[in-house]
Amino acid sequence: MGENLQAAAAERCASVIGLAQELIRLPSRGGIDGYGPVLGVLEGWLAGRALPHRRLYDDTGALVGLLVEIAGGKPGPWWALDACMDTAPFGDESAWSFPPTAGDVVDGWLRGRGAADSKLAASVFCHIAADLHSHAAGLPGGLAVLLDVDEHTGGFGGARAYLNDPTAPRPAGVMIGYPGLEDLVVGGRGLWRAAIAVHAPSGHSGSSRTVVGAISRAAHLVRLLDAADLPGVDGASGFPLPPKLSVTAFHSGQGFSVTPDLCELNVDIRTTPAFDAHDAETLVRKAVAELDAELPAPRPTGITPVASWPPFRLATDEQPAAALLNAAATEGLVVRPKTAGPSNIGNLLAGEGIPATAGFGPVYEGLHGIDERVRLAELPQVYAVYHRAVLDLLHAG
Repeated sequence: MGENLQAAAAERCASVIGLAQELIRLPSRGGIDGYGPVLGVLEGWLAGRALPHRRLYDDTGALVGLLVEIAGGKPGPWWALDACMDTAPFGDESAWSFPPTAGDVVDGWLRGRGAADSKLAASVFCHIAADLHSHAAGLPGGLAVLLDVDEHTGGFGGARAYLNDPTAPRPAGVMIGYPGLEDLVVGGRGLWRAAIAVHAPSGHSGSSRTVVGAISRAAHLVRLLDAADLPGVDGASGFPLPPKLSVTAFHSGQGFSVTPDLCELNVDIRTTPAFDAHDAETLVRKAVAELDAELPAPRPTGITPVASWPPFRLATDEQPAAALLNAAATEGLVVRPKTAGPSNIGNLLAGEGIPATAGFGPVYEGLHGIDERVRLAELPQVYAVYHRAVLDLLHAG
């Protein structure tokens, strides 16, 4: 594309926007809609440009993604671009000021569910793959574009299928196309999640016999968890956020006349390098032991771990963070490295030993909410940043 990548990127933008519009007009809500139609549009676009691609399936045979692979003609590491093709639900459609599948451009904004997260990014990444394909023989390594349709479910089936595929070269790093122009997410807190079953004798609410029911025992456990002593920010590790504990679900009982014998809780703990999954589980087990000692029940409280992801954080001189930050500066953008409070697919990749970035893209509004839209004014710069970063990574390898 020559030295002026931004000028060349501007020429791509009409095509990038057009493909994104087609994708937005096809609903692909995670766990609600079928993904065949939206992936079919991408497959038609890729096939029309002779770009190597294939569908990804999980262990049950369910469709979970699409993988594009542009192999260079020389040895070298592979890098990956990742964008999800499934979306959040629409929510209350009557609250939207335009249809969630509008896919139109109004006053410089591309509108509709998935515009920000992350169908525009998917279109950008497919176009970059097409740009590289025309001169791939002279490049070392290769570029993979992962288009995941199991992201908003929390399953990340596309990423898992990609990493488990013995025929796919393992990436040296991944750049995830979440939106946001001012920050590049280079890290995130990890998590440890568990379901807790609190037991008690059941009984009639009007009985003369005093019974500490499961709800009361569970409420006491919540108080113990809320009072747990969590460490603050650990300056020695350089990780800028403290751990956090939240009780996110509380289920028990029916009607009025029975004190239930079971109350189920969900606990979500966001972890850091100084307070990891082992520490989180130890904290919860200590609180549960205290509950069972103070308010005994016929059955001990049960703890079922549900998920565990490690925290991650790249230094600004680590790849692929360095390549993206340098490319952004070259394109005249001031982008700050950021460690996010919520976890993201970067945590899954970190657990596999693969460095990842996220959260750089156009300005957006309404992500996961109503009136989702993304501003197109900076699209040429965003396109050029990712293209430049990919080229720098490939040539550096």
